[in-house]
Amino acid sequence: MWYNNILETIGNTPLVRLNKITKAIPAIILAKVESTNPGNSIKDRMALKMIEDAERDGRLKPGGTIIEGTSGNTGMGLAIAAVIKGYKCIFTTTDKQSKEKVDALRAFGAEVIVCPTNVEPEDPRSYYSVSSRLVNEIPNAWKPNQYDNLSNSLAHYEQTGPEIWKQTEGKITHLVVGVGTGGTISGTAKYLKEQNPAIKIIGIDTYGSVFKKYKETGIFDKEEIYPYITEGIGEDFLPENVDFSLIDQFEKVTDKDAALMTREIARQEGIFAGNSAGSAIAGLLQIKNQFKEGDVVVVIFHDHGTRYLGKMYNDDWLRERGFLERNKAKFAEDLIANHRELNLITVNENSLIAEACEKMNKYGISQIPVVNNEGLFVGSLTDTHLFSILLNDESVKLKATKEVMQAPFTLVSSNATIEEVSKKLTKDNTAVIVQDKGGNVHIITKYDVIQSIAE
Repeated sequence: MWYNNILETIGNTPLVRLNKITKAIPAIILAKVESTNPGNSIKDRMALKMIEDAERDGRLKPGGTIIEGTSGNTGMGLAIAAVIKGYKCIFTTTDKQSKEKVDALRAFGAEVIVCPTNVEPEDPRSYYSVSSRLVNEIPNAWKPNQYDNLSNSLAHYEQTGPEIWKQTEGKITHLVVGVGTGGTISGTAKYLKEQNPAIKIIGIDTYGSVFKKYKETGIFDKEEIYPYITEGIGEDFLPENVDFSLIDQFEKVTDKDAALMTREIARQEGIFAGNSAGSAIAGLLQIKNQFKEGDVVVVIFHDHGTRYLGKMYNDDWLRERGFLERNKAKFAEDLIANHRELNLITVNENSLIAEACEKMNKYGISQIPVVNNEGLFVGSLTDTHLFSILLNDESVKLKATKEVMQAPFTLVSSNATIEEVSKKLTKDNTAVIVQDKGGNVHIITKYDVIQSIAE
């Protein structure tokens, strides 16, 4: 069997049980993995549906231009369909969206216009307004308007809902979905509640979005609106596709929890999912006490992790936003982690300089503490100092170390902070000595500090 084109492969995505990341929940947790669609996201379903409905009623004509404001995934679905059907595409998106999403859209020949995030929807610079302006300026253009186009939710009523019902053999008790345009949750919920009105529908929202408060109070509170990092969910307006009567509750998830949980899905379940999946699982765990043994919970994993390689899957990006702690030592004790098991190399004050040079060469070290017969630190030698004196007089090699040694390295306590240690490492004092909690003595160099900061 073969398919006539790539559009025929949309849908029939797998339902996969989660085993580790949700082990604290007694229910069966199933992920609807939508990244197996050709555009790697659930948006392929509604993108094709919107196009086909528009073709059917004449809004989209042959050779037309599709113009849409999109966070990337809907654009991908529209772009793939446009390639097959022969349309041009212009997409507007926000500057918070990942570079991977923008690059992917351009790979399919689409023009992408990046607009500022931190503006009102009605602001002429917003990606909503720019797309609306372009559709009026460009001949034979059509704007799908995924937020208010009910073909969006209809796609999920016709496809996603029936698939889940069939795959769970009608045993589903809860549906957990990140809410953005509202099409996925509303369309799927409508079908599932028609089969069993007792099924609970849980929408995942983000801080900075209006959904949760509006559901609970009926108040559209602009004070709830502020910029957020999480992609694909939440809005600062009420799309027509969000049917609040079908959604039993909303749960908000922070940007940090969503980002870190996105990574944990890959590490614990082997599923390379996108940011909204991280939000959904984080939200699910926040309300874990609502679920009991015997429940069957389906969580939508909207898209693929490759969309977020430069963001949620990038350690530097996470650290810059304070989501991931810098893996650096905090105390002197931590700075010796890489050589804690090694014995400290020293030279006796009565030994010849030649012996000190031999030890430094043998162990590949650039400084060495000098001890007396009682084991006390009485001096030090550095390669810079030795180079200087040997260059002027090679016979120095035959002198006792105590005759040419430098001042002893500074001693610090094991609980000295990295800042305190760093201040003691100067041009004249290239290392410090520390005694660990086991009583063993170690040396800390500038290299140890640099290595810790770079990790």
